[in-house]
Order: sequence, then C-alpha cells, then structure tokens
Amino acid sequence: MSTRPTPPIELLGSGERLDTVGAVIAPEVLAELTAIGVVVIDPTDVAEASRDWWPLALHWALAGAVPRRATVLCRPDSTEAVAAVLLVAHRHGIPVTAAGGRSSVVGGTVPVFGGILLDLTALQGVISVDRTSGIVEVWAGTFGPDLEAVVRDEHRLTVGHHPQSMAISTVGGWLACRGAGQYSTRYGKIEDIVVGLEVVLADGQVIRTGGSPAAAVGPDLTQLFVGSEGTLGVITRAWLRAHPVPFAERRAAYGLPTFEAGLEVCRSALRRGATPAVLRLYDGPESARSHGQDGTTCVLLVVDEGDALLIDSVMAVVEGCVAEQGGHRHDDALVEGWMQHRNDTSALQGLTRKGFVVDTMEIAAPWSRLPAIFDAARAALLSVPHARTATCHLSHSYLDGACLYFTFAATPPPAEVESTYVAMWDAGTRAVLEHGGNLSHHHGVGLNRGRFVAEALGDAFSVLVAVKQALDPRNILNPGKLGLPTNDPVNWP
Repeated sequence: MSTRPTPPIELLGSGERLDTVGAVIAPEVLAELTAIGVVVIDPTDVAEASRDWWPLALHWALAGAVPRRATVLCRPDSTEAVAAVLLVAHRHGIPVTAAGGRSSVVGGTVPVFGGILLDLTALQGVISVDRTSGIVEVWAGTFGPDLEAVVRDEHRLTVGHHPQSMAISTVGGWLACRGAGQYSTRYGKIEDIVVGLEVVLADGQVIRTGGSPAAAVGPDLTQLFVGSEGTLGVITRAWLRAHPVPFAERRAAYGLPTFEAGLEVCRSALRRGATPAVLRLYDGPESARSHGQDGTTCVLLVVDEGDALLIDSVMAVVEGCVAEQGGHRHDDALVEGWMQHRNDTSALQGLTRKGFVVDTMEIAAPWSRLPAIFDAARAALLSVPHARTATCHLSHSYLDGACLYFTFAATPPPAEVESTYVAMWDAGTRAVLEHGGNLSHHHGVGLNRGRFVAEALGDAFSVLVAVKQALDPRNILNPGKLGLPTNDPVNWP
C-alpha cells in the first residue's frame, strides 16, 4: 500500500495568507527530529503538505498562497516515532498538526502556527482481523480503498464506511472529525464503528482506549478523542467493527411532490425501524441539477444491502411511506447514476478556477426542526450579495433526526471572494443554530467553523477548554482549531 494525499488544486506561489506567529525550530531541535526518522524541509514539499481541501484555501492557492506553511514535515513510520516527535515538540513548545489524507474541507490540517506537520500516511495497512468477532485493527494512515480491499478480498468483511472522500481520506481522518459514510444509515457513523484507539498524547505518552463491547468502566475515553481533530492527542491505530460482505442488494428511486413530503417519508421509515444503507432526498433544484428532473419533483434514492429477507422488508416499509406522502416510483437508473458519480469532486476545482465561491454546509437536527432549517438556511444564504444558488439534500437519517447538506455558490468580484465566503458561512450557520440545528454533522470544525464553537456548545465549551488544558498544557496539538483559545490571535476571518 502506497496511497498518498491528493493535491486539491494547483499551488501558484509560495506566499502565506495567515500572518500568525510561527514556530522557530532551532538547528539542534531539527537534529533531534531528524534522528527520529524522515524529516522534510524542502519548501515546496512542506508547502504542499500544509494545505487541504478547504474551498476558500483553493482560491488562496490560485492567488499564490497556502494558509500557513509548516516549518518542517515529519513522516514517522511507527507509534514509537510519533511519540518521540511529540516528546521533542512538548519539550520545546513546538506546534504539531497531525495530518493523513489532508482531505479536510474546513482547514482542519492547516498548521495555523507553523511548526511540525505530522504526516501519518506512513502508518498504513491492516494489522490484524478477528473474523469471528468482526474487528479490524488498522493503522490510522490507511486510506479507505486500501482498508476495504484487504477486509473484503481476504476476509469477506466490510467496515461499511464509504465517505465521498473515500479515495483520498484515511482512517485517522475519519475518526478525527467524526466522519460519516454514504451508507451510514445501515452501518453508523465512524463513532459507531470504532471499538478502540491507540493515541499518543501531547507529552509522548501512548495510551489505549476501549476494546470491549458495551463496557461500563467510567466515561468512554475512545469518544473523547473521536472528533477532537488532533487537538487532544494523535490517533495512531484503531480497532473498527466490520460486517460480513452483504449477500444481497436492493435499489429504488422515488419522486416526491415536495421536500417536506420527502422528509416525512424518511422520518416515518426510520421511526418504523427501517434503516436502509442509503436514504438520500434531494430538493427540486438539486433533483434537476443532479438527476435531470423538472425542478419541482424531489428525488429520493434508496439502497440497502445485507440479508435478502431483511432488506426486502426494509424496502417495503420505505415504499409504503412513499405512497402515504403521494410519491411515486421513479426510474431506478437514477440510483445507478448516483453510484457512478457519487465520489466525483472535479466540479469544485473547475468552479474555483472560474472565480466561483462554492462550498457545502452539512448539519443535523431533530426531525421537528428540519423543515424550518431547510427554509431558513437557504433564505439566509441567498440573502448574501453575489449569491447565486443555495440547494439542499438529506444525506443521513436517524431515529430522532437527520443531516441536511446545503450546497451554495456565489460569483463575487475577485476582491470580494473571501468576504463573500465568510458572509455566506455566517448567514447560513446563524440560521441553522437559531432554528435548533447543530454546527456540523461530519465535516468537523477545523479553522473555518472555529468561531461558532463556543456558541454551539454553550456552557459546555468550558469543559472542552479544561480537557484541552489538562491533556495539552503547552497547547502544541493543532492550535487554532475547534475554536479553542490560543496565546496568539488567529487573524481569520
């Protein structure tokens, strides 16, 4: 296995957008790091490693700048090497930003204060598989296709985690941002799939969490690190639940008269216990853009896999719910079209090169709040000057609510690209929070959403700050993320 991170767009210069105070690594400290393992100081390689798929940073790249360059790039190939790097960083107060596939779309792996970019992709491969229990032990730097190839081909298992970024993201990245795969209604999000973790703390200490089913030994420490985006520790190894490769699959497409009717189909199906692997509902404009519809029909795509007896029942429940809402069976070829193009991200680069501001905002909320959020968020996004479109689809469903995934675009003058981007995120996020939605469903916080975290968590934000201070008193792990306080200001937005 030798999968490497995929550059998001061409980098046309060597400037930096953020003017935060950067870390200085003395020659003797660099010598310590070099003695541990592979260290890269070539400016071009370091600049390339210092960026991810954050859409705003794509504009910066075309203007000749990365958000911020790391001082040095380290590629450890073992847990012991990761621990040694962190011990050096802890002693000297050097920031460390952990990165895998660098597919974050929120600036999650941008080294805001320079320092060490810790590339974990040398920690790659499946270590062991317990076929009887269905548990896979895997290094954090393993890319999605490599993981699935081994567990399917050699063990007839599947982890069932298939995010859109599957080909360019790693196990550690999924865990760091609480990622969701496109089949999550069947298999769960990554926090439901993970059994246990190996984590290196800020001072180099290595710990193991979890490992037993349904344990009741105090708080679940695995979940403390899942979603912490590298701010509390560096995940080096994971144990994941796996399922037998499914024996059967069923697909169906439906048309609904309104998005609200589609929401009710999804809600009632989940409330009746039907959990198809895929349950994707598109509003009228997205149904037209992605599925060739007339702009009024809302398309619902359904896919399930597993035991034939079970999935036949699930599909029957969904079809009954569709009938109750005045929907109709549509051309099942729509499902095949989505399956063929679901991981295509080329439109982002093309629109960015043309000067478009374009991004997605995924949130989740209880079923009772979703109709209001659907209306309010789209209206708020479209109220921003230069906005062109704001559309929505439902991508993940649960017993108590679902994820709405908004896509928005604008065509501002070149000098207003950044201000328009910030304004659209401000408008959309405020509308979601004010109407009872959460801040993020699976993309995480990174740098882009950091300014909203204190508001989103309320009084509980102080607990997050206290945990950070306890585990990382020198604030070296991914500083500037999750809205956590830093010694120096981050001059964005």
